[in-house]
Amino acid sequence: MRVIRTKDYRDMSRKAANVISAQVILKPNSVLGLATGTTPIGTYEQLAEWNRKGDCDFSQVTTYNLDEYRGLTHEDPQSYHYFMRQNFFDKINIDLANTFVPDGANPNADEACSEYDRMVRDAGYPDLQLLGIGRNGHIGFNEPDDHFSKGTHCVNLTESTIQANSRLFDNADDVPRQAYTMGVQTIMYARSILILASGPEKAQAVYDMCFGPVTPQCPASILQLHTSCTVIADEAALALCPEA
Repeated sequence: MRVIRTKDYRDMSRKAANVISAQVILKPNSVLGLATGTTPIGTYEQLAEWNRKGDCDFSQVTTYNLDEYRGLTHEDPQSYHYFMRQNFFDKINIDLANTFVPDGANPNADEACSEYDRMVRDAGYPDLQLLGIGRNGHIGFNEPDDHFSKGTHCVNLTESTIQANSRLFDNADDVPRQAYTMGVQTIMYARSILILASGPEKAQAVYDMCFGPVTPQCPASILQLHTSCTVIADEAALALCPEA
């Protein structure tokens, strides 16, 4: 696990965009695993700017998002499908037919999850998987548990995750209580992983991820075992970590 320390959120976002753009430049038909939430927004903005300038071409790229709220259609303004279009896809030259998000509108969880697993598997898994980390160490919506999850599955969101995500809703009561998410095993199949963290509220989770025991109580800790994982985090998120 390689840790890159940055000055602040803007610096983190730019360095992350450098890694992703390099992947796309070296392999124009890359398969990217993407994340939502507030952490990657700055990275998406930087990539969109470079795309406008002609420095990064997404026309051959295929993307698979980590997760989606159960019960929301793609058109719902609170869905992650909508989030990705608003914050990234509509700002770059990607073919929307090559962008995929779990089908939160499908009430049959087994069907929705198995179909998404098939799609990701048939694509050969991501060349690069972008992740954020939750305050409790979750990746995707893989919450602390007594085991590491495997394929895409339906999860009950913890209260801490609901509260953290409520900033994107009118109030916490509007946050869905379930989501479909790629499993930890699926995430680990990516050829390279890039995980971002910003702010003091992530400091304990980042320390546990990088220096704690590998345990499903901190799902992100399994990334210590990945052969190509890079952490890019700002000073505040790395406050508890020793400097290299």
